[in-house]
Amino acid sequence: MPRLVPTAEITLGPFFPPSYVDAGANDLTTCEGKTARGEVIEIHGTVTQHDGTPLHNVVLEIWQADANGIFCDAHDPRSQEADPGFYGWGRAATDAAGRYWFRTIRPGRYAAANGTLRAPHVNLVVVFSGLMRQLSTVIFFDDGAGNGTDPVLTSVAPALCARMLACGEGGGRYRFDVVLRGARESVFFDD
Repeated sequence: MPRLVPTAEITLGPFFPPSYVDAGANDLTTCEGKTARGEVIEIHGTVTQHDGTPLHNVVLEIWQADANGIFCDAHDPRSQEADPGFYGWGRAATDAAGRYWFRTIRPGRYAAANGTLRAPHVNLVVVFSGLMRQLSTVIFFDDGAGNGTDPVLTSVAPALCARMLACGEGGGRYRFDVVLRGARESVFFDD
């Protein structure tokens, strides 16, 4: 059962250089000159400390299935059927106001090992200078099919589930804020 994992106080350096995140690494909708199939969406938000202070130069990495629920990696037996225009992995860094954004496609559902269909989701890792380890969570969509039966989302205490939902703002935009520490801390999973 997942649990809240307390995040350590932020300590000094070393800090990631600004070039650690390549320009365009936060856009997963094109790969080698091809365009991804599916509904283009944007996931954006802020990364803050428990008191609302924005965190600058936090690195966020996402990976997800394509619109058909296929991961484009060797671990997915259907990877040869993956959308060649979809990269499946991206990286962004927060600006001075703690903001980040990704341009991607709405992920498709796929069957978990036990045959249960997973709700559309995006896997997220947070890395920041001073953290003792990377922080992992999953982003679900507030309008996602299958949220009520997803084995990961339903393993979280109901009072915490909202912290794992990206909120639709219309026009394919979703907001997902990350909070480190405190009463509103995001849900992080042990690796």
